[in-house]
Amino acid sequence: MERSQERNGGEGVAGREPGGEGLRLRREIGLWSAVSLMAGCMIGSGVFMSPQGVLVYMGSPGASLVVWAGCGLLAMMGALCYAELSALVPKSGGEYAYILQIFGSLPAFLVIYTFVLLVRPAAIAAVSLSFAEYAVTPFYPGCSLMPQAVLKGVAASCILLLMLVNCWSSRLATMLVNVCAVAKVFSLLVIVVGGAVVLGQGRGHTETFLLAFHNTTQQAGRIGMAFYQGMWSFDGWNNVNYVVEELKNPKQNLVWAVMIAIPLVTSLYLLVNISYLLVLSPNEILSSDAMAVSWGFLGWITYGTTIGCLLYLRIKKKNLPRPYKVPTIIPVIMLLASLYLVLAPIIDHPQIEFLYIFLFLLSGIPVYFLFVYFQCQPRCLQMATLYLQLLLEVAPTTKNVD
Repeated sequence: MERSQERNGGEGVAGREPGGEGLRLRREIGLWSAVSLMAGCMIGSGVFMSPQGVLVYMGSPGASLVVWAGCGLLAMMGALCYAELSALVPKSGGEYAYILQIFGSLPAFLVIYTFVLLVRPAAIAAVSLSFAEYAVTPFYPGCSLMPQAVLKGVAASCILLLMLVNCWSSRLATMLVNVCAVAKVFSLLVIVVGGAVVLGQGRGHTETFLLAFHNTTQQAGRIGMAFYQGMWSFDGWNNVNYVVEELKNPKQNLVWAVMIAIPLVTSLYLLVNISYLLVLSPNEILSSDAMAVSWGFLGWITYGTTIGCLLYLRIKKKNLPRPYKVPTIIPVIMLLASLYLVLAPIIDHPQIEFLYIFLFLLSGIPVYFLFVYFQCQPRCLQMATLYLQLLLEVAPTTKNVD
């Protein structure tokens, strides 16, 4: 990624030392690029898989649409809270940067440990394999089982290509995001128009809406699982916070990006789900990807901790300058929602996967004390870390908020 060495004094300087020189990211992402980044990251393969999961867990089409609207509202409130945090801690890195500044290195390490080793690789693998399946299908007409080697090869090539583009130039990566975002919005509009055409021709399953809330579940755990499925499709509402130091005029553009992108995506998702319900019969609705469970459980632990950072600063650092501030009720609602979405599925709908994920999270504690706190690092690991820092131009230190 392109970087320039400039004299410190501006906001968002990585590893800034008082009176010294430091690395600073170029601010090349404008408002519409930020909107494209947020919308493009949210609109992915999840929107084509999650509607089935939401409907299965909620039991009725009306309740599933309410869940989708609720997911959009949660994404909006969370993004607004993150916008305030980005003004208080103007550093790229999202949750990791905020938790590191406020709560210290151990919880921040656990966030990066789980996301780097589990959540992000699994999510990238799921999306890239979905892309590969759609890309390869035309070359294998009438074949229900495509060669796994071909699928994995295409998926790996996709990941490698995107990695090279992002490492080569942030401007080129931004252009690619903009083009893909337009294509994704267009594809969703095609689905919406297709549903409208089917309805107009009288071939839609309108009986689905005759008893819109019939068989709606009353179990708190299943409602939480439905939100896991829905929020899996909204994943990306916080992605602009990972590149705050590359935003032009971040204090304004981040807020405007949230206000534009999330209502747009929420509206599209609601229309797409209505189209799905009109076109598909109830017997064609299948359960979706289990990835949403692990992502949802770890994700809401992280989101709740991050929102806790904002509330902590509201109480302990009242005098910090705040160019943007959300009403206190919004982070409180987000914190309560996080607690509900973490605890309700475990209590009401326990699964062995939750235990595995929690044990993986706890395994990061001895790793932290061994390799970070006590610095028990083999020389080869130290050299690899140094070379990666030099290659990626990463500043090794970060200071706490005063």
